[in-house]
Amino acid sequence: MLVSDFNFDLPEELIAQSPPAIRGSSRMLLFDRATGQYHDNFFRNIPQILKPGDLLILNDSRVLPARLYATRARSHQTQQSSPNPTGRIEVLLTQQLAVNDWTALVRPSRKIQPGERLLFHAPNEANPLLEAEILSASEFGERTLRFSPAPDFSAILNKIGHMPLPPYIHREDSDADRDRYQTVFSQESGSAAAPTAGLHFTPEILAQLKQNGIQIETITLHVGLGTFQPVRAEKLSDIRLHAEHYTLPPATAEAINAALNDGRRIIATGTTTTRTLEHCAQTAGGDRLIPHTGQTSIFIQPGHRFMIVNGLLTNFHLPQSTLLMLVSAFAGSQTGKELVLSAYAHAIREKYQFFSYGDCMLLL
Repeated sequence: MLVSDFNFDLPEELIAQSPPAIRGSSRMLLFDRATGQYHDNFFRNIPQILKPGDLLILNDSRVLPARLYATRARSHQTQQSSPNPTGRIEVLLTQQLAVNDWTALVRPSRKIQPGERLLFHAPNEANPLLEAEILSASEFGERTLRFSPAPDFSAILNKIGHMPLPPYIHREDSDADRDRYQTVFSQESGSAAAPTAGLHFTPEILAQLKQNGIQIETITLHVGLGTFQPVRAEKLSDIRLHAEHYTLPPATAEAINAALNDGRRIIATGTTTTRTLEHCAQTAGGDRLIPHTGQTSIFIQPGHRFMIVNGLLTNFHLPQSTLLMLVSAFAGSQTGKELVLSAYAHAIREKYQFFSYGDCMLLL
């Protein structure tokens, strides 16, 4: 199967540039996996669509203000005042490796090689708040950085960092994005992008779900570099994803084991949750899940046999993306791709909003 098989044309105006005015007001396309049929609905109705006894799993990872702007130390030394913003280096932190070590995407990257030192300033301040050395360089702008010890790295990151909005959102991040590019149930900081299917939930909708007998538990998967790197392979068989950190908590493992034993549906919120659960199932080898922390680079493509997930809430994804391939796999092993692309064509005709801040799709 080819990556190009998952292409589709999307009008630019359907790429959501901002969240809906009211959280939870998005449209939702309901997709019936048994029949391949779909129809229009609204996310606010999900408490009535799911059934009592369903187990809904959320990804509680919290997005870091992971986009930073730096200057090169050697050029800074020649300046008489604060750094010139036109010469800035963009650094997107993607995964923490150790206390002071991070992987990152750096732009422009050609001249930023091992041994280079970067300085990170607050606006209009001459002295840097952070310093980092480039330890190693990989292809496509990937770098490993080691920050000099700072008294409170998280506080500095919150002060000078920007929310890492995806490149298809053609605007600078705003103060509002610190709230709206974060799920209301986020707890564990570490993601370089939001688990966007969860952005639709409000405290009121979550409360209504529980009141209607839907059980809710969480996993943590910190969204990393794989989200930002385009697919460069031509064949699905050649795709390799970057590893991402996850945690399966005790309460969630127990709830999943009980649901599997009882034959109740398990609904994954987003592709990040789906990948985590299916990886855990593979790791368990058909046995009961046990709580643990690990890494996953699982790539789910058509033909995958889902062992845990019975339902999937997800946003509309980019053409030729591994996320679209996962959704196609979930829609059906034989005709899933055609059915999903048909549903996407319907969403385009009906002017659904696409990608991170866009509308959603519920496959049951």
